[in-house]
Amino acid sequence: MRKFSISGMTCERCPQQIEDALIVMPGVRNATVFYTKSSAVVEAESDVNEQTLINTIKALGYTAQPVALDGCDSEDVTDKKSLHVAIIGTGSAAFACAIKAVENGAQVTLVEAGDVIGGCCVNVGCVPSKILLRAAQLAEQQRNNPFDGLENHEPSLDRSLLAKQQTARVEELRAAKYQHILDTNPALSLVQGYASFKDTHTLTIRNKDGYEQELVADRFLIASGSQPSIPPIPGLVDTPYWTSTEALFETELPEHLLVIGSSVVAVELAQAYRRLGAEVTILARSTLLLREDPLLGEGLTVAFEQEGIRVLEHTQASQVSYEDNKFILDTEQGEIRGDKLLVATGRAPNTGKLNLAAAGVEKEANGAVTVGDQMRTSQSHIYAAGDCSNMPQLVYVAAAAGSRAGINMTGGEARLNLSAMPAVIFTEPQVATVGLSEQEAHAQNIETESRVLPLENVPRALANFDSQGFIKLVVEAGSQRLIGAQVLAHDGGEIIQSAALAIHNHMTVDDLADQLFPYLTMVEGLKLCAQTFSKDIKELSCCAG
Repeated sequence: MRKFSISGMTCERCPQQIEDALIVMPGVRNATVFYTKSSAVVEAESDVNEQTLINTIKALGYTAQPVALDGCDSEDVTDKKSLHVAIIGTGSAAFACAIKAVENGAQVTLVEAGDVIGGCCVNVGCVPSKILLRAAQLAEQQRNNPFDGLENHEPSLDRSLLAKQQTARVEELRAAKYQHILDTNPALSLVQGYASFKDTHTLTIRNKDGYEQELVADRFLIASGSQPSIPPIPGLVDTPYWTSTEALFETELPEHLLVIGSSVVAVELAQAYRRLGAEVTILARSTLLLREDPLLGEGLTVAFEQEGIRVLEHTQASQVSYEDNKFILDTEQGEIRGDKLLVATGRAPNTGKLNLAAAGVEKEANGAVTVGDQMRTSQSHIYAAGDCSNMPQLVYVAAAAGSRAGINMTGGEARLNLSAMPAVIFTEPQVATVGLSEQEAHAQNIETESRVLPLENVPRALANFDSQGFIKLVVEAGSQRLIGAQVLAHDGGEIIQSAALAIHNHMTVDDLADQLFPYLTMVEGLKLCAQTFSKDIKELSCCAG
């Protein structure tokens, strides 16, 4: 650790210029420049020459002098009491970063544009959606079960009571997991208003009354989340269509719900509303789950059609109108009518109003902030995480990215490895994936072998009288190393983590086949599928090793 006093800095942009020059030097791990203290702390390998660091700073037009480190000095990055972190957003990525930065000694200011904290997941995403899906699942189990000795019956449903219960649990979790942390940690503070960058070290924050204030910080995290992406269909914006938010908290059931979209949110909510009693029609621009292995979309389509969900593939609305409380969609399949319309065509990053250009922060064509595996943007002191970045839009990825950003902006070198990232779509059967599909592997010039095990070969599925679906394993040809798994199954989300661990630990398919799995569990299907690479499992007895 080296410390320097610096003279010649005239504005908040100067520290960034010095940091950018230092951080790219060979052997330099991190550089923190404090404008208000006229100093810098540099973490570097022992063989990095001190005079070389000074010369780099001088080349920029500043004067630098070495200063002895004091373990009690408030500018020391190991203490970080003067390090100020500003975070745009208050969701999972934001709080994960804030907690980690505070643990490492920083002072953190969170900036929230909305009325409540917590972001998408707890308020209008994961939490309320899983409550709705679970209620719909229980309703369907009353209506249809596979056992001869259990009588089916039509459940009594009160959507308004369910919505009230959803809201209560959301408020409970938001208070426990977000507001409580904010209230009890003196190093955290909250400013409400819309943030935008004035320059590389300054935010302008405007509240609802129009009052503006400026916030200067040493480090920034952009965690502004995302919003529903609405396709430019003629007539759509003039109708009372739903996004996922309205669909989650609606207090009355529609007679016929039309769904535009074919990915995660679209299929989850379509099945939930069907099971709660609505007629449902899905308009898929291509097929269900287009970005996944084709077998997954095909299998889910069959399951949906068996439940009475109408899936219109390769179908788009060319015009939307609303008359007499009915939506009218003009499509290749003719005119389609319903009393409610859910638009679930993905989510777009909330970055349009952040004035990223003023901070020199690069973004993708869709507005997502470009970051690497350390969550740094094109500006070394500005980080991004969550749905507003080019990382996968999954809450646990957002939290992991935010935590690593908090580590790195306070002197660490944490990275996020997504090679064994599991993902689950909470339909029934569930869709669960990890690693590479065959198509993705081939795009990377990886030769593969794969096996597909229908669930009729999994004893627990037979005992459940529910053998709809499959387990597919993808291995690298030659090495037989497991590189991907795709699952369509009841409790597929519980199966996939074992495959993720196998990929993370570079296991071969033989390694997986040799593991002990409890008999009559769904996850045993992984072992059985692994065994199909070398033998015919129909020739094996029950629980054969």
